[in-house]
Amino acid sequence: MFGINGGELLIIIVIAMIVVGPERLPEYAQQFRAWVVRGRDYVRRSQSEISRDLGPDVDWTKLDPRQYDPRTIVRDAFAEQPGAAEAPRQASRTAESTGSRAEPSGNARHVSLPDGTTAPFDAEAT
Repeated sequence: MFGINGGELLIIIVIAMIVVGPERLPEYAQQFRAWVVRGRDYVRRSQSEISRDLGPDVDWTKLDPRQYDPRTIVRDAFAEQPGAAEAPRQASRTAESTGSRAEPSGNARHVSLPDGTTAPFDAEAT
C-alpha cells in the first residue's frame, strides 16, 4: 500500500496521534470510520450494480484487457468474413492466370498470397 510497510505505517499513526492530541482523537477516529464505511458501501453498491447489469454468470477472464493483442484482433476480423474477401482475391487470381495485371490505384498495391499462408510481419516492429 503506497510503498509503506507495517512499521512505517505504525510510526505515521503514532505521529498523527501526537499531533492531533488526545482531546480531538475520538472525533477524528469517528470521521475516519465514517469514510471507511462509506468507501466500503460504495464498493459494494458498485459491485452489485455491475453484477446486476452484466448478469450472474460473467466470465471475468474474458473481459481482462491484458489478454487482447491488436494483431490477433485484426487477423481474426479479416478471417471472419471470407465471402467479402474472396471476390477481390479471385479477381486477382484470374488476372494473374491470364497474365494481365491490374494497375494499383494511387499508392496502394494489392498482392495476393496463396491459400493457407499468412502475411509476414515483424513482431519487433510494433
